Amino acid sequence: MITIALIEDDPQIRRVVEGYLQQAGYRVVSAADGTAGLALVEREKPALLVLDIMMPGLDGLEITRRLRSSHDPGLADLYIIMLTARVEETDRIVGLEIGADDYVIKPFSPRELVARIRAAVRRLDAKPAASAHVLQAHELRLDPTYHTVYLAEQLVDLTGTEFDLLHYFMQNPGRPFSRGDLLDVTQNDALGDISGYERTIDVHVKNIRQKLGDSGRHSRFIETVHGVGYRFVP
Repeated sequence: MITIALIEDDPQIRRVVEGYLQQAGYRVVSAADGTAGLALVEREKPALLVLDIMMPGLDGLEITRRLRSSHDPGLADLYIIMLTARVEETDRIVGLEIGADDYVIKPFSPRELVARIRAAVRRLDAKPAASAHVLQAHELRLDPTYHTVYLAEQLVDLTGTEFDLLHYFMQNPGRPFSRGDLLDVTQNDALGDISGYERTIDVHVKNIRQKLGDSGRHSRFIETVHGVGYRFVP
């Protein structure tokens, strides 16, 4: 049974989310504060973490920073969905920039959250491509089997969502993609109309560019197609 971790200080939200996830067939482990939640994640090694941003003491942003800097690959690569009541877009983007994979804005539909989790779990469970399908673009090499990216023989540390996007780009060099197209890659078409989340693609692409040293005006790998979205430079 797949284990989902939930760190949420609001007891009512915690009970509701636990109930929906258990009904969907997941094993749920939860904590009411950041310190206990981080210890829980380190102990249980869940497949996915649902994490509230606004908590007293150790908040969701600091937990994400610590997980992404962990030397344990199971923690550093953990898929993270943030729950946030913040209305300012810039506050939500901070979570994505430090390594969250997705976010859901409070108040939210528990069914939407379950749909997002199911989409993420399907991607995590997908069988990797054969090693013969290693993708190469000049000094950039992506291996789907081992889930690794190397740039000039240096390992590049990408989150799961960033890896999925770069993989898709490299499979389709030269083809322009809209933000909606790329959301389909990250969400597996699970949510229908999710146009409000298109801004997350900009943040993920920005993160990929920075990690590839590709954040200048002239991109070597991912370029902006004005009025459309992005494409991988062939």
